[in-house]
Amino acid sequence: METNEFRQAAHQLVDWMADYMENTERYDVKPSIRPGAIKNQLPASAPIEGEDFQKLFHDFNSIILPGMTHWQHPQFFAYFPTGASGPSILAEMLASTLGAQCMIWLTSPAAEELEERMMEWLRDMLGLPSSFTGVIQDSSSTATLVALLTAREKKSDYQINKNGFINNRFRVYTSSQAHSSVDKDVKIAGLGINNLIKIQVDENFAMIPEALQEAMERDVQQGFIPLCVVSTIGTTSSTAIDPIGAIAKICLRYACWHHIDASFAGTALVLPEMRWMSKGVENCDSFVVNPHKWMFTNFDCSAYFVKDKKALINTFAILPEYLKTPEDHLVNNYRDWGIPLGRRFRALKLWFVIRSYGLRRLQEIIREHITFGQWLKEKVIAARNFELLAPVPLNLVCFRYKPDGVTDEKELEEINSKLLQTLNASGKILVTQTKLNDKYAIRFVGGSEKTTLEHIQQGWRRVEQTALELK
Repeated sequence: METNEFRQAAHQLVDWMADYMENTERYDVKPSIRPGAIKNQLPASAPIEGEDFQKLFHDFNSIILPGMTHWQHPQFFAYFPTGASGPSILAEMLASTLGAQCMIWLTSPAAEELEERMMEWLRDMLGLPSSFTGVIQDSSSTATLVALLTAREKKSDYQINKNGFINNRFRVYTSSQAHSSVDKDVKIAGLGINNLIKIQVDENFAMIPEALQEAMERDVQQGFIPLCVVSTIGTTSSTAIDPIGAIAKICLRYACWHHIDASFAGTALVLPEMRWMSKGVENCDSFVVNPHKWMFTNFDCSAYFVKDKKALINTFAILPEYLKTPEDHLVNNYRDWGIPLGRRFRALKLWFVIRSYGLRRLQEIIREHITFGQWLKEKVIAARNFELLAPVPLNLVCFRYKPDGVTDEKELEEINSKLLQTLNASGKILVTQTKLNDKYAIRFVGGSEKTTLEHIQQGWRRVEQTALELK
């Protein structure tokens, strides 16, 4: 593509992007298509000759766009929000244009130093300890794996990296409500899924410290070694808040690594009034929060903080001759701070977002989103034939429809599953489900940049009306 052709196409795309961002609400949230519908419109083999950009863009609009779920739609209430904003998109455009490989300081000095500063900004914005050092990972799944591997190597004096497992006696602990990535990471780390101990939760779905203490003590008596506890600030199912301080004290007692998964809810720590959630964090070993969820930063951008930087680097550092540089002892070479060698220039979009919004505006939006959740909670409580199934500390509300006279759990699950499927099939709203105390629950969370209280109200009216129309 020649420069003039690129320039013309880029202007066309920016106009399309701006129109899309302004008019996302005009699309159905979720496409009504069957599996295979998109693939069947694509040729079975690659073209022999290059094709014109206008044809490419036409096919994007006619084939790809109709098959997209619109995560930035203000009626997208499923999963957790995935961040996007004008400043972040612009930064991604610049980063893509630079095409930089940001694995060590020498390959892009500005990328390394900006990342270092952004992690300091974010650490202070969230009220985390100044002893924490940060690095951007691609996801919380990776960050938790990094924490487990670092804990494994520190506990074994880095012998597993050298010799592999000889007789694994390590145990990992997390709550029964923790994200499934913990299970996956335990497998990848070679610790064995049978060595992942799920700890009982209380009526608020938060880990019970006494149950953790009992499990650890029982394991020690049986010759196992407590390696790591993964606690959660804001579980995926219900945004339950584990008691970080109490868990941290237990971990200290057993010399056990304590990792905190605050992927979604951690952004709320920009609000001083929400820092009760992280009380005791100064006694923890690592912490992850995803600006690409609730801080309007495009995926991927997962901020991982660690207290023992030396243990992290000792776990991952490999220095072949072709990567040695004269500045190694003066800088952070982030290729040694995680799994991949290659790294994208992720810090740029975080810089654009934080500077464009400012801390005050970020606080205003997050505070507003929390009020959305509280508004919906009160509506569910007051509504006839609806039942709140979990506390609402933030903006996620878990509820179910419970018609008069229906008490059988299997029947209630069928009714609510049908309600969810009917809502989502409309294309006008998207919600997801979970199970809490074996009860089928509908999850409803509003947290995109353009979501307003009116959108929450519209969504709730649609839920109520659809429930009434169920047969």
